[in-house]
Amino acid sequence: MRTLEESLELIKRGADELLIEADLIEKLKSGRPLRVKAGFDPTAPDLHLGHTVLINKMRHFQELGHHIMFLIGDFTGMIGDPSGKNVTRPPLSREQILDNARTYQEQVFKILDPERTEICFNSTWFEPIGAAGMIRLAALHTVARMLERDDFSKRYANGQPIAIHEFLYPLCQGYDSVAMRADVELGGSDQKFNLLVGRELQKHYGQAPQCVLMMPLLEGLDGVNKMSKSLGNYVGISEPPREIFGKLMSVSDVLMWRYYDLLSFRGSAEIAGLRREVADGRNPRDVKVMLAQEIVARFHGQKAAEDALTDFEARFRQGAIPDDIPQVVIPLQTPAPTIVQVLKQAGLTASTSEAMRMIEQGGVKVDGVKVEDKGLVLGGDKPLVLQVGKRKFARIEFR
Repeated sequence: MRTLEESLELIKRGADELLIEADLIEKLKSGRPLRVKAGFDPTAPDLHLGHTVLINKMRHFQELGHHIMFLIGDFTGMIGDPSGKNVTRPPLSREQILDNARTYQEQVFKILDPERTEICFNSTWFEPIGAAGMIRLAALHTVARMLERDDFSKRYANGQPIAIHEFLYPLCQGYDSVAMRADVELGGSDQKFNLLVGRELQKHYGQAPQCVLMMPLLEGLDGVNKMSKSLGNYVGISEPPREIFGKLMSVSDVLMWRYYDLLSFRGSAEIAGLRREVADGRNPRDVKVMLAQEIVARFHGQKAAEDALTDFEARFRQGAIPDDIPQVVIPLQTPAPTIVQVLKQAGLTASTSEAMRMIEQGGVKVDGVKVEDKGLVLGGDKPLVLQVGKRKFARIEFR
């Protein structure tokens, strides 16, 4: 049994903000299991590690004995959450929502205990409300309050359209908390406005306002932007083990600790110990291997994690070139292309500027030899193997 202080430490681990901590302490002192809610709109069929930051925090609450409510926004998903968007988000069809919801349930139970998790769908309470109920709900908030939200105010100031249905989203998310009688709601740091609407609506309906725990948005593999499929900097939890392992090994040594805090189930004391070991001279790659194996094992099993490590060591530590690298034909041209041009044409970099940056960082090899000259000319009748970073390869032919 954890003490109150230990419980609070686990709950706050990795969090950006907790509102209101004193209220949460009082709820924890009550001794009853708290009703902990997190909502996910099934807008894509697969989850990535960025999504699991909230799910991992739900697991922390579950370990503490609280009641976990995993909300699938099958109703709100048809509205489309505009948070952080500078354009209206297109709504999904009912069929897309239901298909995606099924895959969410399969994936989330790789982290949460299915026996102690309640799966909820917000269509359960929104469909019976009807038009009259939605009008009454809309009457509880003003346009002026909605425009206090950063993304709405920016779009309004810039003359960008805001559809009326987008104003309904925060109200619907807030009413979810009323319907579920939530004690705690988890959300990303970009969800603060919506989460606080839930507190306000609960007060209106005579409920004790929920506490709000906001988690940071996980940076993607580039270490800069939020993990996103559209940016290609993501790690999908249903990707093959070898792919997950290789992607995690590609993160920077600095970003590795961020991933440990938000993704690992190791205790804070153990992670602090690993930090000290690296500071004292341990190779950070060894610690990164531990993280990659933990994540792969979580979603694919221990055997897959061990096989992924064996494959990684064969391919990268021992300098082996994968068998399945793409073949790219570059047309013969005069003058012959430079390495920078070939990298872009082969799709190994998105632009010539990225190609130059990768060369400057020492991340480009030709037939296993590091490239230092951005003006290196390539050509001839012999195929060349180009490598960018640790995972991108292409066999180039000129003809």
